[in-house]
Amino acid sequence: MAELNKKSVDDISVKGKRVLCRCDFNVPLKEGKITDENRLVAALPTIKKLISDGGKVILCSHLGKPKGEPKPELSLAPVAKRLSELLGQPVLFAKDDNVVGENAKKAVSEMKDGDVVLLENTRYRAEETKNGEAFSKDLASLADVFVDDAFGTAHRAHCSNVGVTEFINGPAVVGYLMEKEIRFLGQAVENPVRPFVAILGGAKVSDKLAVIDNLLEKCNTLIIGGGMAFTFVKAQGYEIGKSLVDDEKLQYCKDMLAKAKDKGCEILLPVDAVCASSFPDPIDDKNLPVKTVDINAIPADMLGLDIGPKTQELFANAVKNAKTVVWNGPMGVFENPVLAQGTIAVAKALAETDATTIIGGGDSAAAVNILGFGDKMTHISTGGGASLEFLEGKELPGVAAANNK
Repeated sequence: MAELNKKSVDDISVKGKRVLCRCDFNVPLKEGKITDENRLVAALPTIKKLISDGGKVILCSHLGKPKGEPKPELSLAPVAKRLSELLGQPVLFAKDDNVVGENAKKAVSEMKDGDVVLLENTRYRAEETKNGEAFSKDLASLADVFVDDAFGTAHRAHCSNVGVTEFINGPAVVGYLMEKEIRFLGQAVENPVRPFVAILGGAKVSDKLAVIDNLLEKCNTLIIGGGMAFTFVKAQGYEIGKSLVDDEKLQYCKDMLAKAKDKGCEILLPVDAVCASSFPDPIDDKNLPVKTVDINAIPADMLGLDIGPKTQELFANAVKNAKTVVWNGPMGVFENPVLAQGTIAVAKALAETDATTIIGGGDSAAAVNILGFGDKMTHISTGGGASLEFLEGKELPGVAAANNK
């Protein structure tokens, strides 16, 4: 597998060199304050390594979707401030609306070994998401070495993670976080220790088509929960009331159930569901009236919003003896305390197993962290879309762009 064969920060010498390091500082902000700094903390090992090796460390990242124009509320200034505190040394913020401007050039030219500079939001430049040559060259002109540690954008070919590698004169390698993501997700998909159980949830079947297809080739048991389960339930001939359904994908679900049988992969679907007469509004409505019914008895005027207690037990038992578990997507509307029980039960089952447990980013990562199980998982991916594409078996442009060993 080519993706595991990438040079990392351990394979290069950066002393006295200018190192452009692409991180994922796409953190949630509220009134200029960072509300979740997991991504900053995850970037620290690579940054500290580059500092201690005497590199001149130039950090860059995107934040939100400014769509090619400077938006003060999406500036990386608060990130520079918090990184200074986390690193215990100044992080100079180069405030240029065009990212690589006079401030950045001056700051970089004055750097000493071990100094850190942070550039402004890469998406202030419209070319960033289109992988435009001019911006890639600008970024490359600042540095001698490129390090990509942003797994969250690895599935996109942008200037700051792919384009820059074409114009930089020195090596292009991956950082520790990227290396860890490739190792855990790559190992799970390509060479898992068995039994290998995959758990998929979330709303729509259509988001996970290629993942289901690929995982049926690889895993021993595939558990399907969340809103997407109801299309499978309907494909088996049951009524699902007002539950979420992807009618165009009913035949696909039938094909997948047949494929699973053919491949000797067990598919587990919900056997009961927690239903309500409407989606909770507000989403965290603690007094939502709900009813738990068997999966073949969902009332016509209700919709399933979480897996029921029998399903929780079924799914928990399925992971007990697993050696590798990958989980992507919650089991229900976990933002609501009444509808979080299914997701909690699965998280608890994973926390109690001896298996290697890998959480595939996005909502499932948010759920295990919010519910307090984060430290019990072997690996929580920092990229939702990227980890999904990895589980589909796709090559990620951000990974492919790094030099092979």
